[in-house]
Amino acid sequence: MEKKNLDWGNLSFEYQRTDYSYVCNYHDGAWEEGGLTTDHTVTISECAGILHYCQECFEGLKAYTTEDGSIVCFRPDLNAKRMASSEKRLIMPEFPEDKFVDAVKQVVKANAAWVPPFGSGATLYVRPLMFATGEVIGVKPADAYQFRILVTPVGPYFKGGCKPIDICVSEYDRAAPHGTGNIKAGLNYAMSLYPYMVAHHNGFNENLYLDSETRTYVEETGGANVLFVDKSGTLVVPKSFTDSILPSITRRSLVYVAENMLGMKVDERPVKFSEVENGDFVECGLCGTAAVISPVASITNEGKKTTFPAGCDEMGPVMTKLRGTLTDIQSGKVAGPEGWICKIC
Repeated sequence: MEKKNLDWGNLSFEYQRTDYSYVCNYHDGAWEEGGLTTDHTVTISECAGILHYCQECFEGLKAYTTEDGSIVCFRPDLNAKRMASSEKRLIMPEFPEDKFVDAVKQVVKANAAWVPPFGSGATLYVRPLMFATGEVIGVKPADAYQFRILVTPVGPYFKGGCKPIDICVSEYDRAAPHGTGNIKAGLNYAMSLYPYMVAHHNGFNENLYLDSETRTYVEETGGANVLFVDKSGTLVVPKSFTDSILPSITRRSLVYVAENMLGMKVDERPVKFSEVENGDFVECGLCGTAAVISPVASITNEGKKTTFPAGCDEMGPVMTKLRGTLTDIQSGKVAGPEGWICKIC
């Protein structure tokens, strides 16, 4: 299929309306069949549950054009599983996982002309979401919901692509209940907007959260997980005592790549921020669907700036190898584990 006439190499990470979305409604205790729509608007009651009690969750994944011209998605089954976990926690009807994957295939295939060409550095961002449409005024779950998927072509999440960024430790704690990282997308992004804007106002690209109880341990940033490389070359992956870090599909994939494809040692454990300030790590990166890996040049805490010597001016060698291997798998240049690549068309 002929691609749209866009400047693929200079896309920003912004919404651009495409040809089709996917929509499916839940009412009377069951999901309808669902299907594609050219209507990109949503009409709901002023008393819809999403507006009053914020029953909403979402996922994020990408579609890619591979070297042979195929269009694929990366591990959509894990997005389906994670979203079902979020829905369960928010007392929302679970969207069947097989139906989720089929819906992704339908909407990506229908928008094939919007999937950026191989080698452009851009991708098609896929955003499944569900929200309460049923009217509810008492504090209780709604009785009707809508599941949608929108897609939009995007460039790098952070301006400059793989140029190292500067982040700061947030002086604010995440205000939303956090007992499970699975529901971060539904609860905590809104809570991270204020500290995110404060960080930007002070000249930083992102803000890093420490654990809210002791403010001792590294958790994650407002929009990504954190990875470190220590002086021995070990990939150090922060782990939370309370499972409050988002279970990132990208992070899990990178851990597998590091251990099983690159022969690296991986240490998943609680990481004290004092280790960062003491210079124990030579590289740092933020990982997630949108960014894959963005290198971090420095982290500032209360005016004290700590730089990462192997990743200060450009992406360090370990993060470069990790990012390159994962993106090569996603684009079809390198064979990945069975089931990681879902061919659309």
